[in-house]
Amino acid sequence: MTSDQDAILDRYANAARRALAGEATGLLSGAERLGAVHYTEESVPEAVAATSLGCGNPLAVADLRPGETVLDLGSGGGLDVLLSARRVGPEGRAIGLDMTDDMLALARRHAAQAGLENVEFVKGTIEAIPLPDNAVDVVISNCVIALSPDKPAVFAGIARVLRPGGRLGVTDLLAEETLTDAERAAADEECLGGALTAEDYRALLHSAGLVNVDVRRTHEVGNKLYSAILRADKPSG
Repeated sequence: MTSDQDAILDRYANAARRALAGEATGLLSGAERLGAVHYTEESVPEAVAATSLGCGNPLAVADLRPGETVLDLGSGGGLDVLLSARRVGPEGRAIGLDMTDDMLALARRHAAQAGLENVEFVKGTIEAIPLPDNAVDVVISNCVIALSPDKPAVFAGIARVLRPGGRLGVTDLLAEETLTDAERAAADEECLGGALTAEDYRALLHSAGLVNVDVRRTHEVGNKLYSAILRADKPSG
């Protein structure tokens, strides 16, 4: 694990411990731009919503269907996994992947409180997804891929675990092409400095073998940083 990953793990583990103790996570400084504010069409339990650290709503992107298996990369407190489990129904399955023990404990608590049985939380990194090939129909993620120090590995892993004809539907951070090194370093203080440009995102998704790539900004979250909707498909054949 890199020093950057260690810093992220510590940051989010501390947030999870605070949430487990019934406190605010202490992470979000722009609640009108980040967090559960983007789930206005969803019925979100207050305790779970309070632990949302995302920049959008990937469920508005992924178009989940009953019976599907969905994987959430960097599942945190479990919000998107729980909502996904409702959408795919009892014949489907929702899997959350997180590298932080405290976040996994928090997510499992939330799943138990919700009474959902078609959910599973597994420990691992998004650069080395611990699932077999062709295991899921949909991969979602919410403002996590930008944190990865090895994004090509993330996209290669996504392509590997998706079944033929499967799809990626995520929200993530994008950086303007004009973002300077100094501005990126300043963003790093909020763990936002690893954001890709839209062109970089498209190129990496295509390099991983995904098709029908669509990258679309939604709203500003920081200086020259934006939340975006990103979609792609794995070829059927």
